[in-house]
Amino acid sequence: MGTRDLILVERPAQMTLQLPLAVAAQAADAAAARTTFERYRVRLADETRRRQDADLACFASYLADIGVSATDGNIYVTDPVAWQGITWGIVAAFVEWQLGQGYAVGSINVRLSTVKTYARLAAKAGALDGETYALIKTVAGFRHAEGRRVDAKRAQTRRGAKKAEAVHIGLDQAADLKAQPSARDALLMCLLLDHGLRVGEVAALVPGDFDLTRGTLTFYREKVDKTQTHRLTADTLRAARAYIHVYTEGSLFGVDRTIRSRVKHLGEAVGIVGLSPHDCRHYWATAAMASGTDIKSLQDAGGWSSPAMPLRYAESAEIANEGVKLS
Repeated sequence: MGTRDLILVERPAQMTLQLPLAVAAQAADAAAARTTFERYRVRLADETRRRQDADLACFASYLADIGVSATDGNIYVTDPVAWQGITWGIVAAFVEWQLGQGYAVGSINVRLSTVKTYARLAAKAGALDGETYALIKTVAGFRHAEGRRVDAKRAQTRRGAKKAEAVHIGLDQAADLKAQPSARDALLMCLLLDHGLRVGEVAALVPGDFDLTRGTLTFYREKVDKTQTHRLTADTLRAARAYIHVYTEGSLFGVDRTIRSRVKHLGEAVGIVGLSPHDCRHYWATAAMASGTDIKSLQDAGGWSSPAMPLRYAESAEIANEGVKLS
């Protein structure tokens, strides 16, 4: 039997072996497509998942406003097929619709990012073709300076709780916020102002997270899936010793909403209107950089995944070239 004959004999057998593989691959692709959203969402932090749900509920409200029948925002986080028919024009109009509704530019940018994320997943699942998704990707939000100009030109510039800028906290105000007569309040404000903890991280703290002998706090940062240990500042350690010895189990500060309400109240007591835990995180990043902390150290301590984030949190110096050294 020659070489040519051998090839002719073997070819049908190869094709027979490949056919089941092709069928199995198609079945696997179909199954993966159905669970694309689920597999993405299971990896998210709870806070991120809740925020995306709210973003897409807003998207659903917009679609209902323009006459699209599906009004349940939940469908856009569970079913890739729901994205069929979504185009770049619809997404671009969503940005304009939010401006008309008076939403903060920062909130608009975040919602646009969420829509793009789920459009990408829908394209991966086969619900959107590649050209449609490529055009959706081109829809742009607003840079910081653009956002300020947009706000200056519209009558209603703010809807919802998100602020355009963080509330400024002065050094004396920070000291007053930490010098609370209540040990619980003192510890709360020290954790926010001296350690830059997120509100969800504070809400999850229990007495066992503190080692008062070593003067450390070990806690979980859900947003970046990382457990960290912080050495407590003198003020934080003093407040922790005063509070934790009388509070031995369960959450130290209650749920997020309770903490936000308390921080707002304590802020008003020292003359700061609308103070939030996130404002305290901005203060912490600004104070750390002003004291000479390098970006990498601040990124690690703050639990940020990118060095760009602490730069966004820190306020610009009053004297622009204060930190510039020429010799």
